[in-house]
Amino acid sequence: MPSSRPRPSIDFDLRQLEIFQKVVDLQSFSKAADAVFLAQASVSERIASLEDAVGTRLLDRLGRKVVPTKAGELLYKHATLLLGMKRTASLEMENFLGLKQGEIHMGGSTIPGEYILPKLIGRFREKFPLVSVTLAVGDTVEIEKKVVEGDFELGIIGSKSTHRSLSSHELWKDELFVAVPASHPWAERREVPVKKLYEEPFISRETGSGTLQIMEKHLREKAGSKETASFNVVARFGSSTAVKEGIKAGMGFSILSSRAIDTELKTGILKALRVTRLSMERSFYLIKDRRRIASPLCRAMTDFLLASAKTENKAP
Repeated sequence: MPSSRPRPSIDFDLRQLEIFQKVVDLQSFSKAADAVFLAQASVSERIASLEDAVGTRLLDRLGRKVVPTKAGELLYKHATLLLGMKRTASLEMENFLGLKQGEIHMGGSTIPGEYILPKLIGRFREKFPLVSVTLAVGDTVEIEKKVVEGDFELGIIGSKSTHRSLSSHELWKDELFVAVPASHPWAERREVPVKKLYEEPFISRETGSGTLQIMEKHLREKAGSKETASFNVVARFGSSTAVKEGIKAGMGFSILSSRAIDTELKTGILKALRVTRLSMERSFYLIKDRRRIASPLCRAMTDFLLASAKTENKAP
């Protein structure tokens, strides 16, 4: 005879929903574990407890990919709303209390991440000493991805984002130059014809680099030149620092940000040339996900960076 006892009501907590949402977003238990700072076994245990509480399977394992079931899709929709409400409530309370302490997670592409932001973050902390800033450095594509996924509240990249979920705010100006060692035959020149670039060994940045994207854009649109795929590429490096070391070692020339080679130019280790009839200018951009409410700390950092850029761009 079936039991007449009523079925326990479905219940779960926000932490379970947060973990569940990350698993669905990242389609992986291991990636979700990294994102929520738990061991993978703990994530699996939390999901199993949530499925027990709900009374049905929420996720299907399809090879290496994890996807929600129909029930999981329904819960995911409500989890997104509930977690959004929690975040909004927290932000409004922080605003009300005027809190200026905590941690900011942000990302910077190579040039701003290595050559601009460390000094500015130091100045920001002079103003807000109780704020801790975590800065991750990667290429432009990686930083965009992390901002969209919610790992970073904001990012600074070397080209304007075209992602529909991201807003872009122009910050500092920059210019790219041909960089060669002091012993190179071009070292005494002020400029070099674009056709010469295809004749020398070239050290390239990685595919997702904003510097590489801007360089190709200028060569293609303004110089009517061929793609950099036609360059005599002898190496591809993941940072401007590695590219500079390659240039110093005599591997070839490259095209780099003026900010990246400033010290080497002052000491005479490297020389900078323009490409004839071509000025490779660009800007760095602050990106944020317009779908998310910015925390008070994120807004404080945004205002600080925009003000610093305004001051720098006004300077003679």
